[in-house]
Amino acid sequence: MPRRLKQACIAFVTAVVSVIAVSLSTLPGHAQQVPFAEMNGSWSGNGSITLTSGSRERIQCRATYEVQASGNDLQLSLRCASDSYNFDLRGNAVYNDGNITGNWSEATQHAAGQFTGSAQGTHIDARAVGQTFAAILDLSTHGNRQSISIQSPGSQFSEVKITLTRK
Repeated sequence: MPRRLKQACIAFVTAVVSVIAVSLSTLPGHAQQVPFAEMNGSWSGNGSITLTSGSRERIQCRATYEVQASGNDLQLSLRCASDSYNFDLRGNAVYNDGNITGNWSEATQHAAGQFTGSAQGTHIDARAVGQTFAAILDLSTHGNRQSISIQSPGSQFSEVKITLTRK
């Protein structure tokens, strides 16, 4: 095989392999490396809140997620309201090698703290802890749909379940 033809074949194979590698990096299996990527944007929806008294109320929510270009840094805002309860949660998170860490604050209860957790694909499990509040957070994003579950036994509410859709 002539040298020029051999070089052209090598260049072609290299180009094809590069295109395949770039294409594969956008498949869902590879999205696991940056769990925040699918969250970017504005979301809204509803769900329910179960208060410590045992009563259950419908809740309306809005969320905004700002994901930095790397996909590993997230700024979040989650505002929810029911007939008798409101919360306004803000926070930031950093993803690094399967682990998530960050800070949060809640304006209506004047609470703040840190959270830690893990991510697998587009599923996040985290624990938020502050001076007067602790909760377990479970969040899953699938396309334009997101499910959030927050459990906080011993606080003013024991459980929140929310389903959001991207606007």
